[in-house]
Amino acid sequence: MTQELIGRARAGDGTAFRELTEPYRRELQVHCYRMLGSLQDAEDALQDTLLAAWRGLDRYEGRASLRTWLYRIATNRCLNARRSASRRPAEEWNMPSVEPPAPTRYGEVAWLEPFPDALLDGVVAPGPESSFEQGEAISLAFVAAVQALPPRQVAVLILRDVLGFRASEVAGMLDTTVESVNSALKRARSGLRQRLPEREAAPGSDTERLLTARFVDAYESGDVEALVALFTDDVFVSMPPIPLEYEGRDAAARLFGGIFSSGRRVDLVPTRANGQPAFAAYLRAATGNRHAGGLFVLTLAGGQICAFTRFDSSVFPSFGLPLSLPGAGGE
Repeated sequence: MTQELIGRARAGDGTAFRELTEPYRRELQVHCYRMLGSLQDAEDALQDTLLAAWRGLDRYEGRASLRTWLYRIATNRCLNARRSASRRPAEEWNMPSVEPPAPTRYGEVAWLEPFPDALLDGVVAPGPESSFEQGEAISLAFVAAVQALPPRQVAVLILRDVLGFRASEVAGMLDTTVESVNSALKRARSGLRQRLPEREAAPGSDTERLLTARFVDAYESGDVEALVALFTDDVFVSMPPIPLEYEGRDAAARLFGGIFSSGRRVDLVPTRANGQPAFAAYLRAATGNRHAGGLFVLTLAGGQICAFTRFDSSVFPSFGLPLSLPGAGGE
């Protein structure tokens, strides 16, 4: 059947090409997201991959599986994107009524975006040689950590330790040697260990449900003390594409204290991103209507929140979220 579809696709049958590639489309999108850290960039890379595959199908000789061939194209498209100077730039602080406290540091990854859990349905689980569970390999902590690694190391790490491709297959995809692959993998593993936090609470667990309920109560009421009590001592707060980063309870208390004292109050609508609990924040307005104010993603560890990541409302459409809500009474 595959050979028949390939023959038809080579003859210009677009329907046959879609039948060939559709089973891999979602997992290729996730792969591009891991490589690039941006859903928008991942979608662009996926479209480039499919276009290149369509145009280059005559050169597919069948020595590797179609899936492996598509991953080769996608990986190299992502490497080209990571080398590009046109990646999304950092942005300025955008809360006019709030003066941000001095940050702990300025982040090196400005283009990180969340990935909706709804797009993970049907994605193939990692292979038997993978070193990561699927949830761990899509977490914000993992995706952010790999963005700080050199592009070639990122490609090798994801292909080997996340997807479970053999070293020889990865060498073929990257036009290099097995020795080079193994060397890059060793360096990538070392760099990743320095950046990944401890494992988080299991998705959907009682611990997660209790903790997120307490988070909603504290945040919606503007209770800084109750919010900070949910954080680990070394909690990490970031807000890409704004590069300000805050580490530790004291720094977080100063940040959220300033936000809450300005009178900003939000209603939180639950969703999920990167296998983690997330909330769409809607700013309450005097008119009664509520407007999109950002997406919060929580990373949990040991019954507490170890990271709080805020994204701007431009990501709402990817999650199927409206940019405004009517007033609480339906006005």
